[in-house]
Amino acid sequence: MADSVLIINAGSSSLKFSLYREDAKQEFVCSTNGLLEGIGTNKPHLIIKDNKKNILYEKNWIDPKLFQSSARGALFDETMEWLFTHLGNDQIIGIGHRFVHGGSKYSAPAIANEKVYEDLKALTPFVPLHQPGSLSPMRVMLDKRPEIVQVACFDTAFHATMPDYAKRFALPRKYYDDGVRRYGFHGLSYQYIVQYLQETNSPLANGKVIVAHLGNGASVTAIHNGKCIDTSMSFTPLDGLVMGTRTGHIDAAIILYMLQEEKLSADEIQDLIWKKSGLLGVSEVSSDMRDIVEEVNTNGTNAVYAKQALDLFTYRLVGEIGRLVTSLQGFDGLIFTAGIGEHSSTLRFEVCKALEWLGVNIDKEANNSGDLIISKPESKILVQTIPTNEELIMLQEVLKFAKN
Repeated sequence: MADSVLIINAGSSSLKFSLYREDAKQEFVCSTNGLLEGIGTNKPHLIIKDNKKNILYEKNWIDPKLFQSSARGALFDETMEWLFTHLGNDQIIGIGHRFVHGGSKYSAPAIANEKVYEDLKALTPFVPLHQPGSLSPMRVMLDKRPEIVQVACFDTAFHATMPDYAKRFALPRKYYDDGVRRYGFHGLSYQYIVQYLQETNSPLANGKVIVAHLGNGASVTAIHNGKCIDTSMSFTPLDGLVMGTRTGHIDAAIILYMLQEEKLSADEIQDLIWKKSGLLGVSEVSSDMRDIVEEVNTNGTNAVYAKQALDLFTYRLVGEIGRLVTSLQGFDGLIFTAGIGEHSSTLRFEVCKALEWLGVNIDKEANNSGDLIISKPESKILVQTIPTNEELIMLQEVLKFAKN
């Protein structure tokens, strides 16, 4: 009999989960990974694999009823039934839920209960595409397994240390009081990077660091002495950098133009700015940076559009880094992380080349190899590529509560 911890990362149409099992050394090691996708369609798909990528369980549903809003909970409920059967005599001692938004109330992980659930549900208008997905498995477990400790982990929490002026919009004060403010996201990733720097006794651990979390969602954050000073995302994960399918920062009047002149509905605009813009909208090739770079390098049919998308992504990222350098009043290090940050040597090179005037001197060979340190010894700025591990942060937070 062994203890296990379940880590859940729910999206708008999918749910990823990992099961960590305590081994003989009393260390928690990932034993099982699962993906439930196609939520909200009539053909959801579940696949569960062990840590050697062997398929343990797979199921396809074909049911028109799964279009209903209650389907998400029902699908997760069935998934959990299989998982508890699979555990046998092992027991789940804690569950970690990733929440994009914790609002102004939650600047640290919280044990799930009815009050916390209702507080987080009230934030749904802030992130309508994300919050319902995260709430659903929490609701199922509160109802079916209330004895299991559930911990809500927030991507906004890391940014709570931003100064007041970095959190405010220039709106009437009532909006700030009502929660309309800059929050910042990808906080679990940034928390991991800070922890990594501290544990490895990095010279950047107490320095002025800019971390670029670049994936389908992308943001960049200024960190000093391990604390957030400023970040690119704000009220929602839509703001800031160009992303896979999201606009990033745009003039708010463009939304008014779409409403008043193009007569688009709020739902149509939401779909456009969240799912049809960004790299995909500009390139008309893909939302995936790998496809963009390949299209440019092979001079494909849409190479011109792809190059424009790549240039725009780089331009906005470099510009935001420049703004954060000002917030920090200088910087000692630049760290790339997440899918694009960890794997796109082309993007890293273009960004570092544009920052040469600030003292960044990239080592081309180290960059192409994806080394930990990709700057030259003489570079004034230490540049690193560090794989992120948000699940580890969530696991650690759950164990703080579950082991007490």
